[in-house]
Amino acid sequence: RRIRANDATYNALFNYANNYIKTSKYTFLTFAPLNLFEQFQRLANFYFLCLLVLQLIPQISSLTPITTAVPLIVVLSITALKDAIDDFQRHRSDSQVNNRLSRVLRGGRLVDERWHKVQVGDIIRMENDQFVAADLLLLSSSEPNGLCYIETAELDGETNLKCRQALVETAELGDDNEKIGSFDGEIICEAPNNNLSKFEGTLNWKGKSYMLDNDKMLLRGCVLRNSKWCYGVVVFAGKDTKLMQNSGKTIFKRTSLDRLLNLLIIGIVFFLLSMCLFCTIACGVWETVTGQHFRIYLPWDTPVPTNNVTSGATVISLLVFFSYAIVLNTVVPISLYVSVEVIRFCHSLWINWDDKMYYAPKYAAARARTTTLNEELGQIEYIFSDKTGTLTQNIMTFNKASINGRVYGELLDEITREPLEITEDTKAVDFSLNPLYEPSFRFYDKSLLEQVRSGDQRVHEFFRILALCHTVMCDEKDGKLEYQAQSPDEAALTSAARNFGFVFKSRTPTSITIEVMGHIETYDLLAIFDFNNVRKRMSVIIRKNGKIKLYSKGADSVIFERLGPSSNDLKIKTSDHLNKFASEGLRTLCLASKDLDENVFNNWNERFHEASIAMEHREERMNALYEDLEQNLTLVGATAIEDKLQDGVPQCIANLGMAGIKVWVLTGDKQETAINIGYSCQLLTDELIDILIVDGMNYSEVEQQLTKYLEMIRSQYRGTTDSLIHPYLDDLNSLSENAEGQGYALVANGHSLVYALQPSMESLFVDVSSGCKSVICCRVTPLQKALVVDLMKRHKNAVTLAIGDGANDVSMIKMAHIGVGISGQEGMQAVLASDFSLAQFRYLERLLLVHGRWSYFRMAKFLRYFFYKNFAFTLCHFWFAFFCGFSAQTLYDPVFISFYNVFYTSLPVLALGVFDQDVSDKNSIRYPKLYTPGLMNLLFNKMIFLKSVAHGLLTSFILFFIPYGAFSYAIDPNGLSIDDHQLFGTTVSTILVLVVTVQIAIDTAYWTNFNHVVIWGSALFYLGMTILINMNFFGNPYVGTFRMTLSTAHFWFTLFLTIAILVVPIVAIRFYYVDTHPTLSDRVRMRQRLSDLRTRPSEPTLRISSVRRSSRRSVRSGYAFAHQEGFGRLIMSGKIMKKSKSSNLTNNLHSTPKHQNHWNHKTNNVREKGSPSTVEV
Repeated sequence: RRIRANDATYNALFNYANNYIKTSKYTFLTFAPLNLFEQFQRLANFYFLCLLVLQLIPQISSLTPITTAVPLIVVLSITALKDAIDDFQRHRSDSQVNNRLSRVLRGGRLVDERWHKVQVGDIIRMENDQFVAADLLLLSSSEPNGLCYIETAELDGETNLKCRQALVETAELGDDNEKIGSFDGEIICEAPNNNLSKFEGTLNWKGKSYMLDNDKMLLRGCVLRNSKWCYGVVVFAGKDTKLMQNSGKTIFKRTSLDRLLNLLIIGIVFFLLSMCLFCTIACGVWETVTGQHFRIYLPWDTPVPTNNVTSGATVISLLVFFSYAIVLNTVVPISLYVSVEVIRFCHSLWINWDDKMYYAPKYAAARARTTTLNEELGQIEYIFSDKTGTLTQNIMTFNKASINGRVYGELLDEITREPLEITEDTKAVDFSLNPLYEPSFRFYDKSLLEQVRSGDQRVHEFFRILALCHTVMCDEKDGKLEYQAQSPDEAALTSAARNFGFVFKSRTPTSITIEVMGHIETYDLLAIFDFNNVRKRMSVIIRKNGKIKLYSKGADSVIFERLGPSSNDLKIKTSDHLNKFASEGLRTLCLASKDLDENVFNNWNERFHEASIAMEHREERMNALYEDLEQNLTLVGATAIEDKLQDGVPQCIANLGMAGIKVWVLTGDKQETAINIGYSCQLLTDELIDILIVDGMNYSEVEQQLTKYLEMIRSQYRGTTDSLIHPYLDDLNSLSENAEGQGYALVANGHSLVYALQPSMESLFVDVSSGCKSVICCRVTPLQKALVVDLMKRHKNAVTLAIGDGANDVSMIKMAHIGVGISGQEGMQAVLASDFSLAQFRYLERLLLVHGRWSYFRMAKFLRYFFYKNFAFTLCHFWFAFFCGFSAQTLYDPVFISFYNVFYTSLPVLALGVFDQDVSDKNSIRYPKLYTPGLMNLLFNKMIFLKSVAHGLLTSFILFFIPYGAFSYAIDPNGLSIDDHQLFGTTVSTILVLVVTVQIAIDTAYWTNFNHVVIWGSALFYLGMTILINMNFFGNPYVGTFRMTLSTAHFWFTLFLTIAILVVPIVAIRFYYVDTHPTLSDRVRMRQRLSDLRTRPSEPTLRISSVRRSSRRSVRSGYAFAHQEGFGRLIMSGKIMKKSKSSNLTNNLHSTPKHQNHWNHKTNNVREKGSPSTVEV
C-alpha cells in the first residue's frame, strides 16, 4: 500500500476504503427479502414452505393453506422481529461511531470532520482522552521526543497504558499546523491485516527512508491518555483497520441436544414418509377394491384416468402420498425451534439476573454472552482451567527471599525453631522510618530489615537488582509516586525493594536513579535485555563509578544454566530453598549478577549495534548476543511471591468433583508450582495412591512412562465396577458425602505433551488421563491448551468447558464446547472470546450445578412433552385414515390444526421449560451428585424420545377409538344422529387439549402463578376461542358444532372415561416408581418438602473446608514474570521519559531532604494490608 500525506488526489487512485463502519446487515428496503432468504436456509422453515406450496395445489391438498401458513408466518415474524431489533441496535451503534467528530487538517487549517468522512492520507489532531478514529502513523505529540501514551482496552482488553513514539524527524513538526499541513511524506507499508502486534513499513521523506514498526502506530479503538495532543496520518481506514479486521464472526457452537434433535427430526421425517407410503399403498388397494364402485358418489378428480381402474387408482394413490405429507406434517413441529430459542433466552436471563453470582468488589455480574448453549452447562464432563488469575487472584505479594544461602520471611518459634503460622493478628515489620514506604506492604521477618540496616553487602546487592533490573515506569499523581509495571510480579518486586529502602525514583533513556536508604544513586543505563516467553529472563547493564555490571533475574531453570563455577555451593542451598518455597505454592525467581570489563563491553556493544540495525534476522542476531554476555553469572538469591487462591476455589472444585466432573488444570507455570496449587485447591489430596508424572524428553521416554502408568491404573481398577453413579440410590446421606476413594493424578509437562499429543500416542495418553481423578498439564503453550481440549472432545465424545482469564486462554476457550471467561487482572480478552463470563472461579459451581442442571432438566422435560403432545395430535389422522378410505380427509377442524401448536398448547410447555425445577438451588449445590443425570444423558436420549413417541402414539389411539366407539351410530335423546364427522372431530380435539393440559399439570414440579395462568388459561382459551370461531360471524363450516357437542351426554362420558384411562395409569406408575425406586432428585425433593412442612430453616450447605496440604515430595516452583515484552526497547530507543519541571533529562519526582535520613531510627507500627501493585508516597 502506498500513501501520500495531504494528497487526496493521489490516494484516490488506489480506491482505499473510507472510514465508514457498517456492522449492520440490513437496510429498510433489503430487510424483508434478505431476512426471509436467511430464514429459509434453515431446513425446517424450507420444509414447511414446500408444504405450503403443496397445499396450494387443490388436487392433493385436503387442508386449507392457512393450517401451515399461520404457524409459519408466526415463526417467521417472531424471528424477523428479533433480527430487526438486533440490527437496529447495530445501526444505532454504527451511527454513533460514524458521527463522532475528529479534528482534521484541511488546507493548513484544523476543521471538525465526522469520522466517516476521514480518508486515507488525512492528518488528524487528537486531544487527551479521545478515541483514535483510524489506524494512524504517529507524527508528533505534546510529550518530549514524540512520545504518547495510549490505552488499548477496546483492542485487547488491557487497561494498562502503552507507549508509542514518533520518529525523531517528524516529532520536530510539533503542533505547527503550517508545517504539518505541508508534510508530504510517502508511506509504503503492508496490506491490511489483523495482526495487532506487528506493523512493517517505510516512510520516504526529504530523500531519506525511515523504518516504521508497531511502536509508531496508533490503532483505531485506542484512547489517548496522559498526552495533551498528538498528530497522525491515516494509514488504514474503516474496514481496513486492524480493529475491524479482528472483528470476525464468532465460532458457531451447537449443543449435544441440538445435534440429537437434528438426528431425531430426520428420523421423524422418515417416519412421516413411511406413514405416507403406507397410506399410499392402502389407498391404491382401497380404490381398486372398493372405491371404484362408488365413483358415482365420489367421482375421481380430472387428472385421474377413468378408463382404467388400475391406472386411476395408481394416480390417486400417488396424489394421496403428498396429501398425507401435508396432513401429517405436524409430527415435525415448526414451533419447536422458536420455543427452544425462547426457553434458552429466558435461561440466559436467569444467569444474568442471579445476584448470587454478582461480585460486588468489581461490580461484575455473571453474563451469558450467548443464548444457545445453556443446557450444555448441565452436561459438562471435563473442565479445563487456567491457573494464574483463574484459580488464583493474580495479585502478587512479596513473601520470602533466599539471600546468600539464608531464608528470610519465616517466623520461627524461639524454642523449637519451627515455623509459625502467620495470621491476621501477626505483628508485621514496621517500615515507617522509610519516608517512601507503602502502608499497604506487609512483611513479618524483621531480620531482613535488620540486615539491610546493618549494611550487609549481599543483601544490598539483592535489593539493588530488584530496584534496577526492571522496565517499570514511574509517574507522579497528586504528589504521590506511582509505578506502571507490565506484570503484577514485577510490581511486587519493585515495591518490595522500595519498602526495604531501595526506591526506584526515575529513569532516562541513558540512566536510572534510585534512592538507597536516603541517598540518591544514579547509574548509567547501557542496555536492557528485555523479557520474552523464550528467554524467560531479563537483564540490564549499568555503570557507576567506572564499574560495569550486568544484573539478571529470571526462572531458576534458565539462570542456573548460566551460573559460573563459583556459585555451585550456593546453587545447592538455593535450590533447596526453592523446593521449600514451591511446597507452599509460591512463585519463584532467581537473581544473578556479573562484573563486565570495559573493553569486553565496548566490543560487544559494537556488534550489538550492527545487529540492531540489520534488516534480516535482526531478532535472532540480537538474542545470540544477549546469550554471549549472560554467561558465568554469580548467583545472588531468589525471591518468592505469593499468588493467593481465590475465595471458595477448594470448595468449588471439591463439589464439582463430587458431581462427577473431572477438572484439569492447564498452566504455563512450572510443574512444582502447579502441583502445590493442586494441593491447595484440593485437586490433589493425600488420599491419592500416587501422582503420575510424565516428563520424558523424547518420544520413547514418554511412551514408556505412559505405558507403565496405564498398566498401574488397570491393575488398580481391575475387577472393580463402573464408577459412574447410578441414577437410583438407596442411601440419601451418601449424596452429600465425598465418596471419592483412592485413585491417581497425572501431571504432564509441556515438552512431554509435544509427543503425547502426536496421533500415534494420543490414544495412550487419553487412556491414562481418563483413568486418573485429576490431571495437571504444566509449561503448556496456548496452542497446546487448545490441542488438549480438542483431544478429549474427539476421543471421549465428552462435553468440555474451558475457563481462563488471559489472552493465552482464548484458543482453549474457543475450542471447548463451553468457554467461560473470568474478568481478571490480565485484561478482557478471555471474556470477549467466551460464551459465559464470571468474576470469580467459585461462581462456576453455581453456574453448572444450579443453572446448568436446571437448564438441562427443563429442556429435556420440554422436549419429552413436546414430542408427546405432537404425536398424540397428529397420529389421530392416521387412525382416521382407516375409516375414510385413505383419502387424506382430516379429522379436525382446519382452524384447530393451525391453532393447536401456536395458541392452545404453546404457553404451558414454555412455562414448563422456563420455570420448572425439581429441587431448590440450595439443594442443587448441597447434593452435587444430582448433576449426574446430565453427565449420563439420562433425561433425554433416543430411548426417552421413543418412550415419548410411544406415549403419544398410545394416547392418540385411545383418543381416537374411545370417542369413535362412543359416537358410532349414536343418537341423542331427541332421536337425532350425532355420529357425524364434524361432531366426532370436535370431540376428539377437545379431549386432546384437555388431556395434554392435565398431562402438563402432572409433569410440572414447580408451580408459579404464571404456570397456573397459562395451563388453566390455555384450556379456557381453547373453549372460548372454539365457541367464537364456530359462530355464524366467521362463516366457519363447523358452525354450531361445538355447542352441539357440549350438549350431548356422550361427550361428557367419553371425556371423563378417556382422561381416566390416559391419566390414571401415568399417575399410578409415577407413584410406584417414586415409592419403590426413587431417583436422587425424588429423595432430595421429599426431604425438601418435609423441611418446608416443618417450617424449619434449611440445613447449612455442605462445604469442604479449605486446608492447605503439604506436598509429599520435594518440589520446585519456578516462575519468571508472565507478562508481555516490557518497555525495554522504548527506554533504550530513546527519550521515553517526560521532562520534569526542573530538568530536561530526568523525571525525578522527589528528593529526600538532605538532612532527614530516618534509617537509623526504629519504631514498630502495624500497617494495613493491601495490594502492592500501586505505589504511593
